[in-house]
Formats: sequence, C-alpha cells, structure tokens
Amino acid sequence: MIKDFILPDIGEGVVECELMEWLVAEGERVEEDQPVCEVMTDKALVQIPAPFPGVIAKLYYAKGEIAKVHSPLYAVTMDETGFTEPATPVPAAEQVKPATAGKQVEDFLLPDIGEGIVECELVDWLVAEGDLIEEDQPICDVMTDKALVQIPAIKPGKVVKLYYEKGQVAKVHAPLFAIETDAEFETSAPDTGEPTAAVISNTPTAPVAQGKALASPAVRRLARSLDVNLAEVPGSGKHGRVYKEDIERYVKGASSQPQPVAMTDTPPTVAAPTITAQVTADKVVPIKGVQAVMARQMMDSVSTIPHFTYCEELDITELVALREQLKQKYASDSLKLTMMPFFMKALSLALLQFPVVNSRVNAECTELTYLSRHNIGMAVDSKVGLLVPNIKDVQAKSILDIAAEITRLTEAARSGRVTPADLKDGTISISNIGALGGTVATPLINKPEVAIVALGKLQVLPRFNGKGDVEARKIMQVSWSGDHRVIDGGTIARFCNLWKQYLEQPQEMLLAMK
Repeated sequence: MIKDFILPDIGEGVVECELMEWLVAEGERVEEDQPVCEVMTDKALVQIPAPFPGVIAKLYYAKGEIAKVHSPLYAVTMDETGFTEPATPVPAAEQVKPATAGKQVEDFLLPDIGEGIVECELVDWLVAEGDLIEEDQPICDVMTDKALVQIPAIKPGKVVKLYYEKGQVAKVHAPLFAIETDAEFETSAPDTGEPTAAVISNTPTAPVAQGKALASPAVRRLARSLDVNLAEVPGSGKHGRVYKEDIERYVKGASSQPQPVAMTDTPPTVAAPTITAQVTADKVVPIKGVQAVMARQMMDSVSTIPHFTYCEELDITELVALREQLKQKYASDSLKLTMMPFFMKALSLALLQFPVVNSRVNAECTELTYLSRHNIGMAVDSKVGLLVPNIKDVQAKSILDIAAEITRLTEAARSGRVTPADLKDGTISISNIGALGGTVATPLINKPEVAIVALGKLQVLPRFNGKGDVEARKIMQVSWSGDHRVIDGGTIARFCNLWKQYLEQPQEMLLAMK
C-alpha cells in the first residue's frame, strides 16, 4: 500500500521549512527511524526520520523548495508489517467503511508535539464518529508528560473512525482517527504531475502465530503481576498483539475452568459449610503523564539535593484586613484578589535582599548563578495532577498584575490547559498546602530551584498582645525547604524574617515597593 508521509510539527511554531537535502531517492528502501531528508527552519537544521519502513514511491519537493508542515513530504510503499497499528483493536464489523462516490477516506496521523515526545495519553475526544468537522477544529485533548495539548483537524470532512479510547496511549506518527474528505480536496503539496498517493485501507490481517508475544510495556507489567505467560494469551490485535483485555479474558477463563478431582476408595465426607471471602485481583495502573514527570522530578530532587526545613509562624491579621478592604473593589472575572499576590510580592521584595535564595547551582556544585528574574511558581492541584506554573517577573509587577496572572494560571491549571511556557523557567516555588487543611510540611524542592515554601492553613488562635492581653489573631504556619549546598540555616532564617515583616506589617511592604 502507498501512504503519504506528512511533514510533522518541528516545534516552536515553525510552519514551513526549506528542503536542504534528500538523503534517499525514489525507489530506495528505508527503514524505521532512518533519516530521510534535512530541512532548514529559521532556527536550525533538522533531520526528518522515517516513522515506518518501506520503499520511497515519490519525493514531493526538490532541493531548495519550501515544505509546509502538515503537508505530504514524500510517498512510501509500506511493508505489510510497516504500518503502526492503532492501540485499540478494530473488529471486522467496525472497520472503516469504504468512501462514497467522490470521497476518499484517509488516516490522520498524530503529529509531533515537540520536545522529543513520542507518545501521549488520549484524555478526551471533542468529536464523535459521524461528526462533520472543519479545518483547525479541535479534535481531541492529549496529555504529554509536560502539558495538555489540543490536536486540531488539518482539513474538513467527516470523522469515520476514532482509533483510541479515552485513557489509552497514542503514538506520534500513528493514525489517530480516520476522516472522509472530498476526493478533490488537496493539501498544499506541490503539483508534481503525478497521481496522489493512495490512502491506507484498514483491512484486518490474520493474527500471526504466537512466538514472542507482541504487547506494550504496560501490558507486560500487568502479565508479570498476574504471573501470566504472554505467549499463551490469544491476542486480539494485529499480528496477535496482546492487549490488557486479552489478559483479563485469559485470567477469567483460567479461573472458571473446573479443577480435576482425585478418585479414592474413601467415601466422601460431608464438610461443614464454610464462609469464603470474595477475592479481588490487584489493580495495576501505569504511572504516566504529569504524574510520571512529577515522580521523576521528585526522585531527582531527593537524590541530588541535601534538603533542610525551617518553620516559622506568621501573624497576618493586618494583611487579611487589608485584603478584605480591597478585594471587592478590584474583583472582576479576570482578577481575584486572594492572599497569594501579597505573599508573592513580599517574597520578591525579600529576594532582592537575599538573592542566593533565587539562584541556580550547577550539577558539579562549582558554579552559582544569581537569577535576575523572579519567576515564582505556585503548586496547583489540577485534574491531570500536580502542576507548578509560574508568574514571570514578579519583581516588575504590581500586586494587581500578579493577581491577574494568578487568576489566569489557576483556571488554566485546574482545566489542565497550562501552556509549556507557563511551566518553564521557574526560580522559586510556593505550595499552598493549607488550602487542603495542613499546617506544617516538609516540601520537596522543585529542582533546579534552591528553595520552596509551604503555606499552612490560616487559623484564628489566641495570642498575647503587647499589653499582655490575649487576643484572637490570624495565624499561619510556613515551612521552608532549602538546598543546603548553597543556603545555610542562618540565611534562610534572616530571609524568612524579612518576608515575615513585609506580610505582618503590609505598610512596610508598600514602602519597599518601587
């Protein structure tokens, strides 16, 4: 079968590139991941690899021509085994229907999402089979290990097949969905005078004999946890690929088989009735997406940074009163004046006096970089896991500017739609664990930062005033963790004291602002 290879996203908003050199020729065989050509963007020279093996049928561009992202780059006659099967097996009754007269059916391949990502989790379909879609219409949400990304349609048509279910892992350069389009609809490939490449037909092939079983790493882990030999499991996928459902069906079938009974001359005895507890199987769930990234970062942080924790108590009675006076006046749909903007601005002012708390240390611990920007991160418990977007250049923003950015990032994080830019380049972080009820914590540093603070819940507690009388005060516990390679206990104590002064006496913070 002949298939067009679509030039994928090259990242950083690149929409076209110059074809510098073909590394293959028409009629030549290529293998998976073999470099096919070199293209020049406005940033760098990039090699484009082949996503599957086959024979080059047509090169659509000549050296020096401009190739468009999402347009056919070359056509390849694919091996029978060269097609990457979608993660969900497609029963014969559910195969993609042939195109009607004047129509053609083709697969939409999941494009490169950038930064070396090769797979992503299908979070949600925004269309259904049979829906008519327009060019650039969002089709689905996918979760990489960095952020939630929307995949748009590159041409109008009718969705005829969705190849993945929610929660499954989709592969870059593999078919994501099938679309029926007008036969005369063409992409922006150059006019070569040759017929366009044929579209893939989703004809099922018979499973191959079970030797070394075909299965994903997650399925193999499940098989090991259940002590199942994958080679004995009938696979329902292409070439006998084994899916999770196949293992579950195999285990259920084995447990339902009658067990042989040994025959003896001893007459059977009637046993007393027994009550047996229902046995449930352990559930194995892969760690992926944001959770997997967070797991790796925390392991790296703990294993490479010598942490120490410093705790303090803040009396923010006056700050709470000031915020109450201002929040109604400045509240809007795009701005909610919470306590966090005050904490961030006070933190930035304190960093001006203690820049080592806003620094970077290299891996060999031989160089320390003092960062001029105060990009303060805030941990958000989103629907896709823990995200830490950061407000850029807090040192140059007013409290209202910071509040507007916090409102934007909080709403984006809770819906899982934070952009990669909002997650990059943080210099120090705040974790508001008190929002969930905690008081004291030992937060882990968000490497490569060197400090993080956890805010405890706000409590009304009795405290003695200057006259020795007991008053109800608004008290918050805070817990700092520092990188002991570059920050010592005295430094974090003095830094926290200045931050505390700005928060307990808001007028001091206002006087320090420029």
